[in-house]
Amino acid sequence: MIVDIQREQAPKNDGAEHLWKFMVVVDETPEFRRALRFAALRAARIKGGVVLLNIIPPADFQHWMAVENLMREEARQEMQPFLDELVAEVRALAGITPEVVVREGKPQDEILAQIEEDPDIHVLVLGAASEENPGPLVSAFSGPMLRKIHIPVLFVPGSLTDEEIDRLI
Repeated sequence: MIVDIQREQAPKNDGAEHLWKFMVVVDETPEFRRALRFAALRAARIKGGVVLLNIIPPADFQHWMAVENLMREEARQEMQPFLDELVAEVRALAGITPEVVVREGKPQDEILAQIEEDPDIHVLVLGAASEENPGPLVSAFSGPMLRKIHIPVLFVPGSLTDEEIDRLI
C-alpha cells in the first residue's frame, strides 16, 4: 500500500471540532459523477469536506522493482489531469476544495484503510450503476464488506439527474 495525500488542498479545520468529510471513490463512470455531485453539495451544506479517493491497482511486477515503480508513476501521471479536473469541478459546484488521496492496492482494502486512518470521514458515498449490476464496490459494501465498515454508506443511483440530486440536498 502506498498513500499519497494532497493535504494542502484539504479544507482547514481549526481543531475545535472534527470536520465531517464525505469520501467518494474516484473512477470514470457516469455514476461516480452522481456520487461526486451529491457528496460535494451535501458537504457544502453542512460546512464539511470531501475526500476524493483514487485507488491505483497494485502492480504485479515484484521481481522487477524498476518496472513496478515506473508503472506506478505512469498511473499517477495519467490520473493527475483527471484529478485536477475533479478538484476544479467540486470548487465550482460547491465552493469547497476537496482533499485528494491516492492509494495503491485492492479497492475494498484501501477504502477501509482510509476510513480507519481519517476519523473525520463520516460517510462513504458510492455511485450505483443504473444497469442490473450496481458495480463491484456497491455490491461489496452492501453485502460482505458492510460488517467491516463503521460509518454510513450512501448509494447514489446513477439514474438521478442533477436536478433530482439538488432537490435531495
